[in-house]
Amino acid sequence: MVSRIEDYALIGDCQTAALVSRDGSIDWLCFPRFDSPACFAALLGTPENGRWSIAPKSPDARVTRRYRPDTLVLETTFETAEGTATLIDFMPPRDGASDLVRLVVGERGRVEFDVDFVVRFDYGRTVPWVTHEPDGSISAVAGPDRLVLVTPVALDGEDLHTTGSFSVSAGECIPFVLTYGPSNEPRPAHQDVEAVLADTEAFWRAFAGRCPTVGPWTDLVRRSLITLKALTYEPTGGIVAAATTSLPEQLGGTRNWDYRYCWLRDATLTLMAFMKLGYYEEASAWREWLMRAIAGAPDQMQIMYGVAGERQLLEWEVPWLPGYGDSRPVRIGNAAAGQFQLDIYGEVADAMDQALKGGLPPHPRTPAISGVIMPFLEQAWRQPDEGIWEVRGGRQHFTHSKVMAWVAFDRAADMAADTGNGEIAAHWREVADTIHADVCDKAFDTELNSFVQAYGSTTIDAAVLQIPLVGFLPADDPRVVGTVAAVESNLVRDGLVLRYHTQKTDDGLPPGEGAFLACSFWLADVMVLQGRYADAHRLFEHLTDLCNDVGLLAEEYDPIGGRMLGNFPQAFSHIGLINTALNLARASGPAEERAQGAKDQAEAAAS
Repeated sequence: MVSRIEDYALIGDCQTAALVSRDGSIDWLCFPRFDSPACFAALLGTPENGRWSIAPKSPDARVTRRYRPDTLVLETTFETAEGTATLIDFMPPRDGASDLVRLVVGERGRVEFDVDFVVRFDYGRTVPWVTHEPDGSISAVAGPDRLVLVTPVALDGEDLHTTGSFSVSAGECIPFVLTYGPSNEPRPAHQDVEAVLADTEAFWRAFAGRCPTVGPWTDLVRRSLITLKALTYEPTGGIVAAATTSLPEQLGGTRNWDYRYCWLRDATLTLMAFMKLGYYEEASAWREWLMRAIAGAPDQMQIMYGVAGERQLLEWEVPWLPGYGDSRPVRIGNAAAGQFQLDIYGEVADAMDQALKGGLPPHPRTPAISGVIMPFLEQAWRQPDEGIWEVRGGRQHFTHSKVMAWVAFDRAADMAADTGNGEIAAHWREVADTIHADVCDKAFDTELNSFVQAYGSTTIDAAVLQIPLVGFLPADDPRVVGTVAAVESNLVRDGLVLRYHTQKTDDGLPPGEGAFLACSFWLADVMVLQGRYADAHRLFEHLTDLCNDVGLLAEEYDPIGGRMLGNFPQAFSHIGLINTALNLARASGPAEERAQGAKDQAEAAAS
C-alpha cells in the first residue's frame, strides 16, 4: 500500500527529484529531468510500477528520520530489537553523471535488510532488460534509457524484480549507487561515495548558510528555501511548481494535475521570496529564464512552460496507472498551458519591479518586452479569462485577474517613472486607475459586503485576499475588512482556508478538494496588515504544525481526514511559509510596505 503523502521526503540534484517513504522505498523518480517519464512510479500505482525499497526485515522497526542540518541529505534510522542502522539518501548536484546514492550505516548491533529493486520505465509501464555486468553492477536498459546499480550486495532476478538481503553491523557502511544515462553512451565512471557525500553536504550548507535570521522560524524558512532550490532546474533557472504529477486534491477524485512545469506565477513568487532573503543569484537566473521563455508575440505568452522554456505541454492520461489512492486519471502534461490568465502579467511586472528595487541591474531586454506586452495588456485586461485557479468551466471576469492587471500597470508606471519616462508613466497610471475603478464598481457585492470571485458572482474566493497584499486597497479599508470577514466565515475549515466552494461553483470539474495552504498563509499575511498579530501567529503556528517530520508541505490539507493532499512538495505552500514568517518577524514586511503605499495613494487622491 502506498504511503501517505506526508510520509515522503524529497531528495534531488537540482534537475530532478525523488520521493522517499518513511519505510525506505523510493516510489517516485524521473530521469533525467523533473518532467521526464518516471522509472519508479509506485507512488501512482503499485510496486509493479517501479520502486526501490531498502528496508529492515523486522516488521516492528522503529523509524525516525531527518535531513542533515541545512542540507537535502536524508537520514532514515531504523531501530530493531537486534540493532540500529541509518539509511542515508541523497542525489549529488549534477556534474555530468546523474546519480542517486543510498548508504546503509550500522549504528548498533546488527540489522538485516531486504532490497527490492523494480525498474519500470515510461511511467511504470516498460519492463527493462536487466543484466549482471562483468564488474558486478546491474544494468537495466529499455530503449533510450539505462540505469546502472553498483553495490557489493548480491542481488538476483526474481519475477521481474531484482532482490537480495544483507546485514549491517555497527561501524559498517553498505553503499548503493544508481546512475542514469542514455543507453547508447558509455557509462560514467564510478565516483568516490564519501567524497560525493561531503561535496553534496557542502553544496547545500553553502546555499542555506546565506539565509538571514527570521525570528523563531529560521529553521523552517531555511528548509523551505532548500525545497525551492531543489525544485529549480539548474541548467536554465526554471522553477517547477512541484516534483510530482497527479497527487489528488481529493482522494478518489479527478482533480489530479501535472505540476512538474514552470508556472510564471509560482516561479515569480519564488523569485521574490529568494530576493527578500538576499538570494539574488537565483533570482537573476530565473529572470534570465523568464526573458527567454516569454520572448515572442505578447498574445502567445503562456502561463507555464517546460523547465527549458518548452511551450508544448500536451495533456494526456496514463491508463495503466490506477492513481494515488485510486484517484483517476493520472495526467501527464497540462492543458492549462493553453489558458488565458491575466494575473501572470501582474506577477511578472511585480517581480521585475522588485528586482530593480532589490538591486538587480536592469535587464537589457526588459524595455523591448514591456514595449509590446503593456500595449497588448491595455486591450486584453477587459477580456474574461480562466483565472488563477485555472477553471475548466469557461472564462469569466475574475476579480483577482483584474486586480493583477492593475498591478501590472501600477508597477509599470513605477518603473517608467524611475527611469525618467514621465509621459509613459502617466499613461500607465491612468490605465491602472481605470482598472481600479472598474474592479471597485463591478467586483464588490454590497449585500455580502465583500469582493467576490468574478463580476456578477456571489461566490467568495480566497484569491481576493491578494487585494491588500498587492496594495490595491489598504488593509483597513472597510471593503477589505468586510472581504476578510466573508472569507473567514465562508471558507475557513478547522482554521484553514478553502480556495472557494467547489460544491457551489461550476468550475468545469467534479466538486471536492482540501484546504489550500497558500490561501491560509495569505490570510495570516492580511491579519498582520490589519494589526491582528495574535490571530496571525495562531494561524501561522497551525500551518507550520502541518509540516511533516522533515519540514515539507503539500499543496492542500484535508481537515477532516487529517492528511496532506495534492502535489508534493509544493512551491506555492513553501513560498507562503517564507512570506508569512518574514511578515511576522519584522515590523515592516514587504506586504506591509505595499499596503502603506496604497494608503498613501488613497489619501493623496482624497485630498
